[in-house]
Amino acid sequence: MLGAMTAMAPRRERPDLSFLLDHTSLVLRSRMTAALGEIGLTPRMHCVLVHALEQERTQIQLAEIGDMDKTTMVVTVDALEEAGLAERRPSSTDRRARIIAVTDAGARLARRSQEIVDRVHAEALDALPATERKAFLRALERLVGDHLAAPVEAPRPVRRAREVVR
Repeated sequence: MLGAMTAMAPRRERPDLSFLLDHTSLVLRSRMTAALGEIGLTPRMHCVLVHALEQERTQIQLAEIGDMDKTTMVVTVDALEEAGLAERRPSSTDRRARIIAVTDAGARLARRSQEIVDRVHAEALDALPATERKAFLRALERLVGDHLAAPVEAPRPVRRAREVVR
């Protein structure tokens, strides 16, 4: 029976791009999570710290940058506040808005976490020969900047990959 089932499977003409991108993304995220966990941060916490340091930003702006829903953003900022790494403050330009301000301790940790992120990325890319690395990055940048720049409307919402909780 198994032979009959495999004979009915459609023949692939090309590699499964969805699998390749999903798998590499999952493995890279797991490595990033483990590496940042060594200094007590999650990738989301790192994202908020780094982008809040760049300029004055609200929770909503940071959530958009980090592709987080409102609840996840609140939980992330709560954790950063509890750790003394960031705080909610009134905006200096709009009294109605509240921004996420990074503390001095948060700024120091953000520098360390950026070094970790850079190292994890370098380790992943170092698995490729230099010439392939450059071509790979150019191709990904072209896809992200053009054909795969934005999601399309779908009859059902696209589900995100489930994160492994440890």
